[in-house]
Amino acid sequence: MKNLFVATCFVLISVLAFAQGYKVGDEALNFKLMNIDGKMVSLTDYSNEKGVVVIFTCNHCPYSVAYEDRIVALDKEFKAKGFPVVAINPNDPEQYPEDSYENMKVRAKEKGFTFPYLFDEKQEIFPVYGATKTPHVYLLRNENGKFKVAYIGAIDNSSKDASLATEKYLESALNNLLAGKSPDPAETKAIGCSIKAKK
Repeated sequence: MKNLFVATCFVLISVLAFAQGYKVGDEALNFKLMNIDGKMVSLTDYSNEKGVVVIFTCNHCPYSVAYEDRIVALDKEFKAKGFPVVAINPNDPEQYPEDSYENMKVRAKEKGFTFPYLFDEKQEIFPVYGATKTPHVYLLRNENGKFKVAYIGAIDNSSKDASLATEKYLESALNNLLAGKSPDPAETKAIGCSIKAKK
């Protein structure tokens, strides 16, 4: 009976922790989601990398659209350095048909995405991370096979035009990790559209 009580308490604590989302320093749990090529992609697929840049994004949000070219550029630069991008669409396509799986394929082809574009169809992953916006960034550092959250927030400080960005938060965080330093700042405010959860 005591063991059952302890186990129940552990589950409740875990659920409450995940409801609040990840914080810097937390270990990110593995996920398994469908990519636009029909293959399943897991965080553990990147166990040989230095880390992963997880970005919650979508097709319809103008903020996400404004960042697409920047995300491609970041992936091209930092994938070769051990930090590839993995994009996840968390939205309910019943609310925004433009965010459907089929339209994800179309958008990725149009924009020449160089990274996996995964569909959080059951909307199980974004609440665990605590993502609330598109785009919302979670930079994960691989520490002996465990992916630890190193940076959370925005890509930079210009949600419209890349040329107006004076603070490149994600790029700076990646360069700090590559230099053996901690990102500074380690957290910024994500600016974008609210994630559309199922009603």
